[in-house]
Amino acid sequence: MAQYGMRIALTGSMEEVKARVVEALKAQSFGVLTEIDIQKTLKQKIDVDFKPYLILGACNPRLAYKALSTDESIGLLLPCNVVLTQEGDRVEVSILDPEVMFSVVEPETKKALAGLPQEAKSRLQAALAALKSQN
Repeated sequence: MAQYGMRIALTGSMEEVKARVVEALKAQSFGVLTEIDIQKTLKQKIDVDFKPYLILGACNPRLAYKALSTDESIGLLLPCNVVLTQEGDRVEVSILDPEVMFSVVEPETKKALAGLPQEAKSRLQAALAALKSQN
């Protein structure tokens, strides 16, 4: 995986793993705001077959509010994407690294939000660790 994400592979079906991911995120105060089924969308829009691939838009409201209150244009970087891809009998769960995501913000915004990307990353890593311990 590229250097902008964190990932683990879990056993189970896409639906089973998705439910576990949603619960692990919830335990870290993240909710899932959006769900994009890439496989279904590509089939409907351009009639191509693609492996099972979901993008979940996860958001921690408290962290998002703090970021948006500092710089509304940060909305362009939200929510945190969580990608689930079926790889045989396993599902790979990948999450965008918030520290990498925040590397593009203006220096004064970085200063004002010092610690926020690290807190988000820590919470997302905790969600991944919880998923791994259940596997």
